[in-house]
Amino acid sequence: MSVVIITGASEGIGAEIAWQLAQTHGTNISLVLAARSESKLQQVAQRCTALGARVMIYPIDLSNEEACYALVDATVQTFGQIDTLINNAGMSAHALLGDVKDLSWCRNLMDINFWGAAWCTHAALAHLKSSKGRIVAVSSHAGLFGVPGRSAYSATKFAMSGFFDCLRIELRPFGVSVTVAYPGVVATNIRQRGFAHDGKALGFSSLKETHAMSVQTCAKLIVAGMNKRKPEVVMTLKARLGRYAKLLAPRIIEYAASRAVANEVKGV
Repeated sequence: MSVVIITGASEGIGAEIAWQLAQTHGTNISLVLAARSESKLQQVAQRCTALGARVMIYPIDLSNEEACYALVDATVQTFGQIDTLINNAGMSAHALLGDVKDLSWCRNLMDINFWGAAWCTHAALAHLKSSKGRIVAVSSHAGLFGVPGRSAYSATKFAMSGFFDCLRIELRPFGVSVTVAYPGVVATNIRQRGFAHDGKALGFSSLKETHAMSVQTCAKLIVAGMNKRKPEVVMTLKARLGRYAKLLAPRIIEYAASRAVANEVKGV
């Protein structure tokens, strides 16, 4: 029986990962679904239990350190082990730094996106070593390239990338794999709910959504990378090429990044 913790599992990518794992493994998997909304978690749990999976829901605020450690303790008390930790939870943000009067929401963003993943991972580390398990960190193209108006969000995702890249090397002798996933624009509501310059919800997407990847495709790529214990899953050809272009022709990447932002919120 494989035990998998998924943060940000109430909707979007996290919920789809849970459903795909339940569909594939049925009675051979136990899922721990963690997110803020208990009612949404219950809906995801119902879909997964209908496929035979054992499910525990865990309402949580991942910006709370004690809650992250408690999540891991509850998982081990219920299922006895942890085989996979998928750090998927995150908040978005779009604000030009010059428009921000109070940076407190930026600190909160870092707590959710980076520290929540770091705390959960630290709490689960001994259990993952015991099971020779897997860690997944869902970053973003914004963790590879700077985008205007995304400085706070990019900072959280660059932090994730550095943290989990180091951890991959540290954990290799213990048989624990670390996979960092880099989605581009995915068809979810994360950008609409993200922070604006005043710390309130932005209310719309700041990025061009014309070619947004489906949630189903994104989740499938993450699960495939996790199963193969890949170090990285960079989800678009543009991003894969962009990593090399950033070294050779950084101005081209800066131009492309600015073009990804919707005109009405560019501010540049």
